[in-house]
Amino acid sequence: MSSINYTDKIPNNVNLSEDRTLQRALEQWQPNYLSWWNDMGPDGSQDFDVYLRTAVSVDPQGWAQFGHVKMPDYRWGIFLNPAEQGRKIHFGDHLGQDAWQDVPGEYRANLRRIIVTQGDTEPASVEQQRHLGLTAPSQYDLRNLFQVNVEEGRHLWAMVYLLHKFFGRDGREEGEALLERRSGQTDNPRILQAFNEQTPDWLSFFMFTYFTDRDGKFQLCALAESAFDPLARTTKFMLTEEAHHMFVGESGVSRVIQRTCQMMNELKTDDPAKLRAAGVIDLPTLQRYLNFHFSVTIDLFGADESSNAATFYSTG
Repeated sequence: MSSINYTDKIPNNVNLSEDRTLQRALEQWQPNYLSWWNDMGPDGSQDFDVYLRTAVSVDPQGWAQFGHVKMPDYRWGIFLNPAEQGRKIHFGDHLGQDAWQDVPGEYRANLRRIIVTQGDTEPASVEQQRHLGLTAPSQYDLRNLFQVNVEEGRHLWAMVYLLHKFFGRDGREEGEALLERRSGQTDNPRILQAFNEQTPDWLSFFMFTYFTDRDGKFQLCALAESAFDPLARTTKFMLTEEAHHMFVGESGVSRVIQRTCQMMNELKTDDPAKLRAAGVIDLPTLQRYLNFHFSVTIDLFGADESSNAATFYSTG
């Protein structure tokens, strides 16, 4: 099923109405999600009419439509790529076997851990970026920020669906915990340290979407090969949306550097004080931001030799 049912309370292409227990559980989670969004989503912008893209299909030839919508009214939902008939496991101990349509008992804990960790990054980045709209350098940048934010919210929905459908009570409790943790909070922080760092300005945001979202793409590409087929189908569609997030970072960093170089040529200087006085970001400052975000992102990739990575690979 590739088209998305927008008549349901929760838009989806997984025939949610046929599983009443799951539908009720997610409809009970939905108000908590909206409460989190109103508390921790973009600051001071809930009543804005924002020109946003919304998924209407998982067909790569035409998967989105654009229109003005207030962000709390955005139709977050559950979208999986179509199932691939006869899909096989391509690596590890189960190479050549049929992909799993349910969670094998022996891998339940590891799969839940992977899904929870991925899910935790999505609301965390929204929390990190919630004040940026108050200082947007242009309407173009503001719209891009809000598009990234609503899609991170949808990616949270994608992981919560998997937790609710395949992990029972444990999954429902994990879904609630995803809304309870807070980026940078001392008592209940986000799982990965990179998502507890502050994003206080737009250069940080551009560096984050340039570097950290690159790790996000790497992770999603890995999960898209998972032996657990619902996870693979979910993350394949997430990758469609993730491309824009990386574009925001790459184009943003490029624009900052280009403007700095233009001013250096005009003033015939690379003196940081003179460049700052001219309203651009000097190269030493750019280098410090780059060093910080690069090192934080490298930590996300993990160690060259990792027992966890070896275990996850061999088990599928």
